[in-house]
Order: sequence, then structure tokens, then C-alpha cells
Amino acid sequence: MSNGYDPSPGDPITNQDLGYITENVCIITDKVYAHCQQRECFPDIQVDLQGGTFDDIRFKPGFIVDNQVTTTSISNKPNFKRVQFTVRIPFEVTTKEGNVIEGFLPDIPKDIILFIPEARDEFSFRIVIETSTSELNTVITDGVVNFAIGTFIIVKVVGRVQLLIPAYGFCPTPPVCEDFSPDGDVCDDFEYADFPEFFPKQFEDIDWDDM
Repeated sequence: MSNGYDPSPGDPITNQDLGYITENVCIITDKVYAHCQQRECFPDIQVDLQGGTFDDIRFKPGFIVDNQVTTTSISNKPNFKRVQFTVRIPFEVTTKEGNVIEGFLPDIPKDIILFIPEARDEFSFRIVIETSTSELNTVITDGVVNFAIGTFIIVKVVGRVQLLIPAYGFCPTPPVCEDFSPDGDVCDDFEYADFPEFFPKQFEDIDWDDM
């Protein structure tokens, strides 16, 4: 970088790093105004393997059904709103025969209270969710797989704003990408090999104790 500071993304910030801050910059970004967490457990989700042999189950990110969110003001709680929506989480079951069976966990209705401050008419908040889902137990009986599923849900109130933040300047030039070579490249090994001795050793250079 132009100021001599050359960190890598993910490096921890030290007190010495603060001296390399070059400017305050105004950026447009999403700001999380409020968030909360919930969890749901489904003790018995059944999937017909359609004659196949179970191999794996993978979960996709949950989403708000039809992007429909209902917000209602609360008379005795200013700057907070009742928020209602439904979460849906897709999954894919794969069989050892290579078949993929797609499905959804049961819909998860949400009726919660969140901090949503008063704002001008042109400003809009978004309700954003993130999910982390995993299987807790798996039982296979007569071609049907039974799952116990647990999912964690984070709900966020997000608004698009301008923020003033300290900056180190533009990001440094990234390192050169490493090309993938399935069998290795003999020339790559050659490039990093030690340079050989071109001339025979002299008498005093020989380690006679190892002979």
C-alpha cells in the first residue's frame, strides 16, 4: 500500500496498526439495527428413498416464504414492532445410486418483537434471516429414512445507511493465485530444487568422519 502498510485480510489489529490509518471514509452499507436468535427441533422428518440407499443429507439456506413480512406497531412499546413471517428450509437427500431427492422441512412460523426505530417514509428496513441446520439422528427403516433435525435461526433488522469509518486506504495487491495441478508439475519441483554442486569437493570440504 502507499502508506507502507501491507496486511493480509483476517490479520488481527494491533496498537501499532492504528498508526497506519490514513483517512476517515464514508461508505454505504447494510447496518444491523437489531437481531435475535431462535432454535427449532424436528424429531421425526421422513423421506422415502425411492428404492435407493441413503448416502447423505444437505441443507440449503433458509428463506422467508414469498418474501412476505408483516410488521405491526405496538402501542405501548415505541420503536418496537411485532414481526410475522414464515421460514422455509430446503434440503437434498442423496442416495448411493446418485439420485437426489429434494424437499423442505416443515414451515416455521415466526411471531416476534424486534427493535425497528421510526424512520422517514423513504427509508426501509429489511428482515434478514440466516440458518444453520444439521441432522441430530438418522434411522433407516424399510426404505424410509427418519431424521431428527435441529436448526438455529438468526433474525436481523437491516437498514441501508452511510457510515463513517477509519480506513487504511485501498486494499493491497493480492498474492498470485496458485494453479491447480492434479498430478503435480515436474517443472514446478525443478524451479524450487536446490542448485547442484558443479565441481568436485576439495579435500578439506569432505566430511571424513561419515566415511
